[in-house]
Amino acid sequence: MTLVDELRDRFGVEPVLRVIGVAVSTYYGWLAQAANPSTRRREDAELAVEIAEIHDVSGGTYGSPRVHAMLRRQGRHVGRKRVERLMRTAGLQGAFLRKKWRIPSTRSNPKATPAPDLVNRQFTAAAPNRLWVADATRIPCGEGVFWLAAVRDVFSNRIVGWPCSDRCDTDLILGALEYGIWSRDVRDGQLIHHSDRGSNYTSFRFAQRLADNGILPSMGSVGDSFDNALMENFWSTLKIELVYRNSWRTRDEAENAIFTYIDGWYNTRRIQKDLGWQSPDEYETAWHTHQAQQDQTAIVQPEPTGAR
Repeated sequence: MTLVDELRDRFGVEPVLRVIGVAVSTYYGWLAQAANPSTRRREDAELAVEIAEIHDVSGGTYGSPRVHAMLRRQGRHVGRKRVERLMRTAGLQGAFLRKKWRIPSTRSNPKATPAPDLVNRQFTAAAPNRLWVADATRIPCGEGVFWLAAVRDVFSNRIVGWPCSDRCDTDLILGALEYGIWSRDVRDGQLIHHSDRGSNYTSFRFAQRLADNGILPSMGSVGDSFDNALMENFWSTLKIELVYRNSWRTRDEAENAIFTYIDGWYNTRRIQKDLGWQSPDEYETAWHTHQAQQDQTAIVQPEPTGAR
């Protein structure tokens, strides 16, 4: 009907309708609906605007599940299939993997003695700063490939530390660890740091820094993504939503984009299904609020019967 409307002034309505095989009454019925839309159509138009705004704020990364969750957070109770239909009509879709860019990057030191695997693929934690996972990956830009190391808290999926460097060495992964220790409440003997058996993670300097802070080391096997699945999951998300959708001339441009994504979006605003459609920061804030309320309740004890 939109095509007929575009061609009507050049060829007339009826000739165009005959060519495409549509009845005249169908076209004029469509015009009448457009001039006086039903309540449902008006609601769809309003909802489509809200969907487009949510999709735009996400940088075009949110698909229908997250858009639907954001609408519910805003008090809009609509069906998931309705959101899917309106997004499809508007040509909106979330970020998805368009190409494969995976180069094995773990190099182990055969002379090093790796730490035991204390996690055994059980990536769960009862509180923040009980289990961290760590890894490093390559990021491309016009000046060449550089490295990003990160540490992720298993409890909330928050990235607690990350630096970039043109070399994947012990200084790089120590930078991620130091960032996390500086920004978090790390207590002796309560935190496990899990990584693969890359030579930098098995280095004496890194092991010593863990020991200095009372952090227990844990390592999976070499080249097995399942042994460090939570970090592999983050790399996949980062590359699908940011790296594969952009190109940067310089390393500084790339680092600024990574900073904006991790600290300005992923940790603070990007909602996740596993967190009850909350962001990592929101999830941790809710947990700390709940803990404070429990502590307050424990402090306020009722007086014994008859006591004055």
